[in-house]
Amino acid sequence: MTQTVSRPAAGARKQPLPLDVEAIRADFPILSRTVRDGKRLVYLDSGATSQKPRSVLDAERDFYENHNAAPHRGAHQLAEEATGLYEAARARIAEFIGAAVEEVVFTRNTTDAINTVAYALSNAATAKEPSFRRYAVGQGDEIVVTQMEHHANLVPWQQLCERTGATLRWLGLTDDGRLDLTDLDTVVNERTKLVAVTQQSNILGTINPLEAIVARAHAVGALVLVDGAQSVPHQPVDVAALGADFLVFSGHKMLGPTGVGVLWGRYEVLDALPPFLTGGSMIEVVRMEGSTFMPPPQRFEAGVPMTAQVVGLGAAVEYLQALGMENVQAHEEALTAYALEQLQAIPGVTVIGPPDTVARGGAISFTVDGIHPHDVGQVLDDHGVAVRVGHHCAWPVVRRYGVPATTRATFYVHTGYDDVDALVEGVRAAQRFFGVTPEEATA
Repeated sequence: MTQTVSRPAAGARKQPLPLDVEAIRADFPILSRTVRDGKRLVYLDSGATSQKPRSVLDAERDFYENHNAAPHRGAHQLAEEATGLYEAARARIAEFIGAAVEEVVFTRNTTDAINTVAYALSNAATAKEPSFRRYAVGQGDEIVVTQMEHHANLVPWQQLCERTGATLRWLGLTDDGRLDLTDLDTVVNERTKLVAVTQQSNILGTINPLEAIVARAHAVGALVLVDGAQSVPHQPVDVAALGADFLVFSGHKMLGPTGVGVLWGRYEVLDALPPFLTGGSMIEVVRMEGSTFMPPPQRFEAGVPMTAQVVGLGAAVEYLQALGMENVQAHEEALTAYALEQLQAIPGVTVIGPPDTVARGGAISFTVDGIHPHDVGQVLDDHGVAVRVGHHCAWPVVRRYGVPATTRATFYVHTGYDDVDALVEGVRAAQRFFGVTPEEATA
């Protein structure tokens, strides 16, 4: 799908889009509905959760209608079919990120994946098996995060430090919404056991310079976990090129179902970690006196898995592969450039984050002088434009920039220039509704 169908307004600076927006929208049943007294749905909240194409919905439905059984259990035909579909999805997802199949662990979401690693690191110190103690975190060790992290990549590490006596340290932010790496060599030091960093900020849109961070972490013997919840759905990601030890992401942010996520880990690291959850499916031998555990990835997949959701995620990956992730990234870059230009042309609007498209993804947070972000979001909703308002589970970020909250628009494969124009007109409508003229907004 490479034909451009967006129709630029006269004089507007709109570059041709790599994806056929109208054809893609036809694949999403929800985008055909109307909201707010018959208005077209303009969905600009994919950063919170993405909509699902028909192929994903069909894949889940087909599983329940024709193959429903618990995988890896039972010798009957349905169980064999369920196992085959489940493992085929794992193989497709592994291919999507350039990983080995045995390195892909299914979790409920990104948050679950991060907690799996955090608890494994704290459990390692008391593990019965000596090989599980290699990456143990304890008193005197340090965990490093950044000030721009989503709470999912901050709170678990705070809790890990509380459980183990380790110390949490972090890299700060510059005034223009980028990571401040001035003290990288000091913050990441010989006491660092793990560095956890987002590849793309969910609130600022910033794409971080992972190469320098990974290199420094590995130079001091630390592990690196990359939060890919906002990057894997929007740009090509290859774990070999990434160089990290863990990558985590969620299915529901990449056209897939809710309730399924992925923890990728280098096999030798996964194999040296104890399980977080225990029970059925992840065991090797069970006796009353004790148990032994399966190798990865089964070691970290206790209980009957979310099979239909995994199958749906496999279908979502297939859909994205058909579009081409290079096209997805280029599509969002063009939209982001246009949206930044149009929003910054409105007096009283301030973008919170990088003001240009250099190392920046399709998430734009902004404030409007004289209007609370929640009120901006309400007016936009009245116009059929769905955005996110609040602190976006990144409270330290809004505190850093001295704002109570922001309005955030996030783009995806079905977003067109007409969606951005609707956003811009909605912001202007909010100014009119609250009596904040552009002149008053900047006074």
